[in-house]
Parts: sequence; C-alpha cells; structure tokens
Amino acid sequence: MKRLLKLFKSDIARIVVALIFFISALILEQSISPYGALALYIAALLISGWSVFFDAVRGIIRHDLLDEKFLMSIASIGAMIVGEWHEGVAVMLFFLVGETFEHHAVRKSRASIRALMDICPDEACVLTDGGEEVMDAEDVEIGSTIVIRPGERVPIDSVVISGSADVDTSSMTGEPLPVAVSVGSELSSGFIVTNGLLHAKTVRVSGDSAAARILALVENANESKSREESFITKFSRYYTPAVVIIALLVAIIPPIFNLRSLTDSIYTALTFLVISCPCALVISVPMAFFGGIGGAASRGILFKGGNVFSATARCDTVALDKTGTLTNGKFTVKEVIPFGIEREQLLSLAASCEYASNHPIAECIKSASDNIIPPISVREQAGYGVIAEISEGYSCAVGNIKLMEKLSVDLSKLSVAPEGALYVALEDKLAGIIILSDKIKSEAESAICSLHRLGVKRTAVLSGDREENVSRVADTVGIREAYASLTPEQKYKKLEELISGSKSTMYIGDGINDSPSLARADVGVAMGSVGQDSAIEAADIVIMTDNLSKLSEAILISRKTINISWQNIIFALGVKGLILILGLLGYANMWLAVFADVGVAVLAILNSMRALRAPKQ
Repeated sequence: MKRLLKLFKSDIARIVVALIFFISALILEQSISPYGALALYIAALLISGWSVFFDAVRGIIRHDLLDEKFLMSIASIGAMIVGEWHEGVAVMLFFLVGETFEHHAVRKSRASIRALMDICPDEACVLTDGGEEVMDAEDVEIGSTIVIRPGERVPIDSVVISGSADVDTSSMTGEPLPVAVSVGSELSSGFIVTNGLLHAKTVRVSGDSAAARILALVENANESKSREESFITKFSRYYTPAVVIIALLVAIIPPIFNLRSLTDSIYTALTFLVISCPCALVISVPMAFFGGIGGAASRGILFKGGNVFSATARCDTVALDKTGTLTNGKFTVKEVIPFGIEREQLLSLAASCEYASNHPIAECIKSASDNIIPPISVREQAGYGVIAEISEGYSCAVGNIKLMEKLSVDLSKLSVAPEGALYVALEDKLAGIIILSDKIKSEAESAICSLHRLGVKRTAVLSGDREENVSRVADTVGIREAYASLTPEQKYKKLEELISGSKSTMYIGDGINDSPSLARADVGVAMGSVGQDSAIEAADIVIMTDNLSKLSEAILISRKTINISWQNIIFALGVKGLILILGLLGYANMWLAVFADVGVAVLAILNSMRALRAPKQ
C-alpha cells in the first residue's frame, strides 16, 4: 500500500497510469461498452486530478475559491456531467502535464540558488590543545584556529596564519580564476582550497560569515515583488472573478432566450473557464524574476528582490565613491618626509594617532610602524583627520592640509603641497608628511565605458578625498563629473541633486560613510568583498567581488529579466484574449482551451528559464 501511495505521489507515474486508462477508455467507448469506458474515464480523472480536487476543496474551506485549481475542477467535472467524458479527462490530464513541466522548470531555476546552499559547510576542523577537533561551525568562536585541507570549503571567515594555497572563489565572486593566498590573506567562507594545507584564525562567527550573509540575501530576495509581479497579483484579483461571472452568464442567458441548448451553453462556459485560467501569468512572471535572481547570484551579483530589477534596468545616472570602489582601497606608504625627527618616529606618531580607526588609510599607516602607542584620547574631525593625546600634555594631529590650517600649524617648510599627502603635526609644528598611493582598479575604465554604451548618460564621483585626487581618478577612468571633499551629508545632498534629474540613479560604495547614499539612491550597490556590513545592509544589490564590470552585467541582467516578464504578460494575455473571444462565439472547443491554458503556460515557463543565463555584454 505504501508503495502504491508513493507511486501516485510521482507526477510522471500518475501521468503514465492515467494515460493508460484514458487510451483504454477511448478504445472501449468506440468498440464495446460506453459505460465501461465511463468507469475508466473516471479512474483516469481521479488519478490525474486527485491533488487538484483536494486543493480546490481546501480553497473552498478557506474561502479562496477563484484560483486556477478551482476553475479546472469545475471545468473537468462539468465536462463529464454534460457527456464530454474524454474532454473532461483530457483537461485534467494535460493540466497535470503542465504542472509537471512547471515543477521541473522551478527545480531547474532553483539550481543556482541550491548550489549556493552548499557553499557553507556545517562543520569545521578546529585546532585545540589536544589536537584537531571537528565541531559544528556554529560553535566555533572568533579567534579559533581552523584547519582547511585541499578540496575543502572554508567554513568561516578567517585570516591565514600558516601555509599557502590556491583557492577557488567562484562560488562567492563568480570569478573562475583561482586566487593565491598565504599568511595574512583573508578567506571568505565558501572559498574552496584547491591545493595546500591552511591554518586560519576565524574573524567572525559562522552566522555572520560572508556565505551566511549571501544565503540570507538570496533567501529573502523573493519577498520583495517587482512592479510586474505586483501588476499580475492585482490583475488576477479582478480578472478571475470577472471570467467566472462571464462564464455563468454564458451558461444561463442563451438557454433563457432559446439561443442555444443548455448543454451547449454549459459546454461553452466550461471551455471559457479553462481558457481563462491565469496559470501562465501567475507562474511565468514570478519565475522570470526568480530566474533573474538565481542567474545573477551565480555570477556573484546578489539582487535583494524583484523590485530592484525595474530601477536597475532604467538606470541612466551612476554615482560612485572613490576609495575602495574605483580604487583598490588598499593604500601603501609611497614616501615619508620627516621634518626634524626620525622617519620611524614620524610613522610611530601617525600610527598611534590612528590606533582606534579602521579606515583604509589608518590601516595602512598602522601597518607601516612596529611601534604603536595607544593614545590617552582621540578626537576625530570628520573630513579632516584625527587629533590624539599621545601622553600627558603631548598632542599630535594627523590629517589633510585643511586640518593643519584649522589648527594653525606652521606650514612654511612646504614649498608645494604633495598629492595624496597625510600631514603629521606635533602641537603647532609640522613634524612631517606621509605620501600614500592607492591604485585605480584595472577594470575601472572599461567598466565606465560599458556603462556609457548601455545608455548611462551621467556618471559622477562623490568622494571625501582632495579635489586633485578625485579629478585625477575621474579623468583617468572617463567619469564626466567629479565632486571632492564631501562629508557623508554632502554626498547625500549631491546625490539628491543627481536623482532629481534622472529616470533612475545608481550609487556604488563600500563604506559606512556611503550607507546614507546607498539607501537614498534608486539602486544602491555595495561592493561585498570589501564593503562594511552597514553598506551591504543599506544596498539593493551586493557585488561579491571588487570587479566594477559587474555593474553593466547587473543592468543587462535586469533588462533581460524585465523584457522576459513583459513578453510573458503580452503573450499570455494576447493568446488567451483571442481564444476567449473564439470560445464565446462557439468556435473554440475544450482542446483549444487546454492549449490556451497549459500550452501557453509551458511556453511562457520556457521563456522565463532564459533568465537563468547571463546576457552577453
């Protein structure tokens, strides 16, 4: 009995068995006994439609009558009652075929997202005093040492403390080339170690790791409906009751005025119901966006919901942060110019002032000195720098030239203010200059060029850096507008000016200072591999690699997904509208009705599956 129940849970098995009964009934009806054929027709109807009937009854109990399963149940049972046995069974049998195809399509469209579910191992090998211990990744604390062997995935975000290897980052970034890592390299959960043994120190708990954040984003993405999905939801709310009322009128009015027999009128009404089922719309349009989300995720681009696609597709203005977005965000000390003190002492003073900061510039300064003294107190001057009390009555300031001027520091030793310079002052005297460099990303120029080719009319850099640095970067990569020395509030206001004159504005950033602008933009894009949590939280799209070429790819994916959804809407409504008219005029039978429902749904689903493939740039 259990095997029989399991067999009938399989759609394929139900189709095969119901089809055998259906063909046998057709043969029996023509040759021997019509009533014996009826028994076989009923058996075929129950086998193919029991789940549909069950859902229809459940809908009645829940006062949710007007869904496609209720309409199909009424149509198939009604056809049996008026004597159109083979058509009544055919309606349900082909509906089951359509549902089976739909389930297969959904499973395929989920493939890329299911693959994401495997990127984060449940267990981690932790190095303890007693040796190696395998434990649940959720139980591993920050600062623990984990062991990752060749072929294994990194279970938790960590930093390599021993060993070197090549790692496959494609599951997280979409980039196919392996990346070499060694001591000091950061590892994101989900990376695969292809060779070499690594010991790494965890920097986050499992629940906050990169892979966990990706999964959370993708799992929540479908909760936000696109404009097209919202249109279908509202449309179905009025469409389905309307066609039921029309079907009732078609069944009742002609017999009253002796225009048609009751049997013919009921048959026409049932045909009308089958044609009107909104399966193609309610299935294929959401599937197009689900496919778009899954296809983008496989490329390392995470859309937080279907509602993001429309704004991204219409994007004609792009604003970008500079440091960490257009540039690598990894500063190096290019030159140290001390005035009256030793080079190492100058670096030590600057690093001590930046002791509590995690800004990329501060990290660079701290990495350049081996002698860092925790300051007594630190005052940060937003947009200027920091002032720290290194010891009792002994203050030091590190920042831009504006901070030096604000503190009335004697700058007479300067002949020219160097580009990319950080100034260090003791009390009111200039102690030295540290010149930093930050390389422009190699793909930045081609990425901006691609955006312009896609119809982005306005590009701008919004940065807190000095004007000469911002202008240099903008000119190099081909960005048309550059705005420098902006505080987070000024960035926000400048972005509002850009938004007021555009169809849709995209802002790209990576830091906490970008969070207000990311939230305000029509489309906020966070650089996931270097971005801070606040930026990722505020963004609509997260790019899990620093590669700026993903911006144009995100726009292309959005446009393709939107196009597919509207193709489905127009095709489904057009075909259904035509056959509905033919049905009302009596020219469409139940077989044509089945095509209008199941056939259109299958074709629309096939079209939706194209969203899984990334478009060519």
